[in-house]
Amino acid sequence: MQSQVLKDIDSSKVVKVVDSLFIDRDINNYSLRIFTNYKVKRFSVRDDDSKTRFTPNNPFGVGVGFASRKILVDVAFNLKTNKDEITSRFDLQGTTIIGNHHFVNFYVQTYKGYNVRNNYDDPTIFRGDIKSGTVGVNYLYTLSEIEFSFSLLKAGLARGNKNIYITGGFGGFAVFDYFSGDNTILSEEGALYYNDQANIKRYSSNGVGVMGGFLSAFTLPYNFVASFNVMPGIGVLNKKITIIDDTYKPSNPMLYKIDYTAALFYNADRYYISLIYNGSAYSTSLDFDNQQLFSLSKAKLAFGYKLGSKKNRK
Repeated sequence: MQSQVLKDIDSSKVVKVVDSLFIDRDINNYSLRIFTNYKVKRFSVRDDDSKTRFTPNNPFGVGVGFASRKILVDVAFNLKTNKDEITSRFDLQGTTIIGNHHFVNFYVQTYKGYNVRNNYDDPTIFRGDIKSGTVGVNYLYTLSEIEFSFSLLKAGLARGNKNIYITGGFGGFAVFDYFSGDNTILSEEGALYYNDQANIKRYSSNGVGVMGGFLSAFTLPYNFVASFNVMPGIGVLNKKITIIDDTYKPSNPMLYKIDYTAALFYNADRYYISLIYNGSAYSTSLDFDNQQLFSLSKAKLAFGYKLGSKKNRK
């Protein structure tokens, strides 16, 4: 009997938490959305003279979704415009502001199939065997209260209360990153431009770091709001590299990164339009004068139609 009572209490608490976080009972706060997006993860290996870049195909998508004051859900479908050289992917990226001080960004990405480009004479080819994976989270605690909600801006429910709003903060991040190929990621000809340690079959790393930055919003004429965020960081990585006949761990653990967001929102009575671009760039040493860089990019153009009556909005 006691265990059943405890279960009922726990269930009641869970229901209340879910209701407070995700359930919005005002139909006037809901909207239906259509959007087009662009998502891509690139990486490169370089030394002082040579650079080899790995870029995926099919970066564009279209989708539908809905938004409220408490939640925004978008479902996208990747457009495979290049049907012969397809990049298979899972790409989840999200940003939210929790409470009055907590900015959180996360991403989970797996890609298979990359174009291999270079700054020397080796021709560009598509390698269906090259794959990569990245998982990460960023957290920023703002020194003053965040007086605007990025989520509400994206849902067409917020207007700036100030003409200019800027706040700074500090926090940390964690990241896991890897890439690999069935053989090495460089072609036989491309390997001639590098030392042996750059002829990589598999790279994996995980690490943590600290970051700082600022968030901003600017109220513009004619119902426009702009936002711009920059967050640089520095951390340490535990790295492991497999080459043709050996494995080694780079001795330099340092990781340098920067995240940035630029956005423009238009909010009308019955609809809203949002254009958002997010980017991240990471750089670390592989020793032996080799360097690895990877970048994450996401852009989204969304049109939302607000539900509920026009009368109730006034």
